[in-house]
Amino acid sequence: MSSASAAESLRTGLAQLPLADLDAGQVSRLLAYLDLLEQWNRAYNLTAVRQRADMVTRHLLDSLAVLPWIPGGRLLDAGSGAGLPGVPLAIARPDLDVTLLDSAGKKIRFLEHVRRELGLRNATPVQARLEAWAPQGPNGTPFNRGPFDAIISRAFASLAAFAAAARHLAGAARLLAMKGRYPASELAELPDWLRVESVERLAVPGLQEERHLVIMSVSP
Repeated sequence: MSSASAAESLRTGLAQLPLADLDAGQVSRLLAYLDLLEQWNRAYNLTAVRQRADMVTRHLLDSLAVLPWIPGGRLLDAGSGAGLPGVPLAIARPDLDVTLLDSAGKKIRFLEHVRRELGLRNATPVQARLEAWAPQGPNGTPFNRGPFDAIISRAFASLAAFAAAARHLAGAARLLAMKGRYPASELAELPDWLRVESVERLAVPGLQEERHLVIMSVSP
């Protein structure tokens, strides 16, 4: 797919997504992000998706489909990998303060490069494992109710594993799990301390597969 075709495909898809009314600069940044991902993917195997047309659909539009459920403030992308969904969300929502968390050094180096190249000041890559990470507040003090307004991930195999790994950071934050098919068996296995607020079906332009967003919170 040519750059012009990718740009047109992205604009067409954005027009079908709620709250994705992005300006030309934001669209340009999203496409520049794909350029960087393609370049680094040749050497570092950051994603199994290699065709540009698929990247537009499965990476950019899939990530941006969750926009209506992203609150303002601080967002943690847990297991960010190549920056998904965190980088597209940071580009689309300059008001967000996005932390891109991953344990793999090569992925963090890529995300630091993306941040520099795109001037993405509202995105901060951090190398750590989610379950072991202990961010600090002002003057090195711990956060009282959790440092984030929302924690999102599309990397975890199960809802229970995601919730358990993020529990110490959750506080009052929503836990947003991006899933494929409706995860009925996973929902049935969730612990009592976790409350499911809703399960939203996502419509990703150009993608015929099912997508869902599970919205959860930790019971007080």
